[in-house]
Amino acid sequence: MIVLGYNGFTRGAELFGRLFGATGVDRNGLVGHDAAAALVVDGELVAAVEEERLSRVKKTSDFPERAIAWCLETAGLGLDDVDVFAFPWRFSEAVGEEMIAEIADGGLPVAAKFDALRRTGELYTGMLSPEAVHADFVERTGYALDPNRLALVPHHLAHLMCGAYLAGGGDAAFVVSDGRAEALSSVMGELRGGVVHLLDGTSVPMTSSLGVAYGRITRYLGFVPNNDEYKVMGLAAYGPPPRRNPLLDAVVRLRENGAYTIDIPRDPTAYYALFDRLFGCGGGSGAREEFDFRVKVAGMAQHMAETVTSHQVRALTAASGLDTLLFEGGLALNCVANTKMLERSSFTGMEVSFGASDPGVAIGAAVRTAGLRNRPADAVTTPYLGPSYDEAHIREALEEYGDRVTWQEEPDAASVTARTAELLAEKNVVGWFQGRAEFGPRALGNRSILANPAFPDIKDVINLRVKHREPFRPFAPVVLASEAPRVFEMGKKASSPYMTFVFPVREEYRSRIPGACHVDGTARIQTVDDRQNPPLAELLRAFTARTDVPCLLNTSFNVAGEPIVCSPRDALECFLTTEIDHLVIDRFVVTKKGH
Repeated sequence: MIVLGYNGFTRGAELFGRLFGATGVDRNGLVGHDAAAALVVDGELVAAVEEERLSRVKKTSDFPERAIAWCLETAGLGLDDVDVFAFPWRFSEAVGEEMIAEIADGGLPVAAKFDALRRTGELYTGMLSPEAVHADFVERTGYALDPNRLALVPHHLAHLMCGAYLAGGGDAAFVVSDGRAEALSSVMGELRGGVVHLLDGTSVPMTSSLGVAYGRITRYLGFVPNNDEYKVMGLAAYGPPPRRNPLLDAVVRLRENGAYTIDIPRDPTAYYALFDRLFGCGGGSGAREEFDFRVKVAGMAQHMAETVTSHQVRALTAASGLDTLLFEGGLALNCVANTKMLERSSFTGMEVSFGASDPGVAIGAAVRTAGLRNRPADAVTTPYLGPSYDEAHIREALEEYGDRVTWQEEPDAASVTARTAELLAEKNVVGWFQGRAEFGPRALGNRSILANPAFPDIKDVINLRVKHREPFRPFAPVVLASEAPRVFEMGKKASSPYMTFVFPVREEYRSRIPGACHVDGTARIQTVDDRQNPPLAELLRAFTARTDVPCLLNTSFNVAGEPIVCSPRDALECFLTTEIDHLVIDRFVVTKKGH
């Protein structure tokens, strides 16, 4: 059976901009963001790519025309060969009725209710309804798809199925939490024998979304919601945990069964005024963006997220006798909260996939529709599912930029490893481009920027001269899975291949890898081994043998505001517009002319 999952709406940005006043990245940040496609053939996930990697529009919510075409082309298939197309949203008539009722029963004046119904009605009929989804596919592909070959999968179920499949299947308790699905923002329950059991009364409506609440604080601090929440998470580490959190006093109400309500106004003017009062800000936007104030508020936002998710897990623990916890959805990218959730719970294991946020719902919709409860027993769980480029493509790109770069062609993989380790032993920043592109926001290794964490100021070098981003941002180290417990306090985790957990750096290593330590002495690590990424594992061995440094700094190969590079040309463009010292692309070690 061949199933292609995809996520994205042609009219999303246009409708959210025109009907709801969304601008910039916000137009892509409500429904359908992180558009992607994924292909499952006879039970195996063979290809997946985010549309932004190909279109070069970050966080795009557009119909993933390029991603669908690439997935089929790489498998040698056409649209006729696909048995079912799976879409990770199901705005059924019942959901439509809920949307109408929410407006009708709300506290708006009558005229405002009619206006909200008009706008929501246009959004539903023009984009969200099953008929609109089918029409969008036909229009963008030019393919007369039989509606019976289009499966609509509820959004949270797609999240859950992505995590379950990539974790290898098996019974598990689960929490799914994000900004919004069709009508809910969070669900929890158990997955037993491939059957989903939701815990009664624990689902959280969209109006009390923890993800939306965190996003509103993100906007309040001058960042972009649904995009920059990780900045807030990073800032929180610069201050102590709050002794008193006014968010928990004023807007959050925890329920006994693990549910909760969060009461924050929708209108930015109203919630800015609320936050000014709660956080003690009387100086307007300038004061909100002062570093110390941002740290204080970020700490409260992070504490709120940790408190609410831990509350859910406590209730889930009491209701479930299972040992493993699956956590999926946008909130699962909060790696600081993830570690605390696991360590403070009775669960012995916790899995967060590399597709935990919305890129992964394309995978989840596909595997759900294919009827897969588990991945094949001998399959390697890998995020390296995207495009790769042969030597001819790489040479062509190098020749195109030949007036600006020089390169040395190494004879074999061993020589590439040795030369790269030699460069990284010094204070060089190296772009590392190998094999197939990664999928999702929490897996690197084939499109990475690497550096030596032994240099205390290397974070500043990369943040300011390469990534063009805020100096408070930390970097994640990549380490061999076999070495990780020696360098980091891993707690219940044996490995962490997708940078979805943080761990304290052992005291004896903090002075040896200062560039890999965040201000609080932790690191969001990525572990690798020979099965998952042989070239990177070999590079780590060679680098450690040369330097006695047990890990490398590992950040995404892009600059702020741009998608991670996908093609050789993308890599060369990024290399030439930053102060990256060297680019290692397949067997070619590239240097800027005059460097």
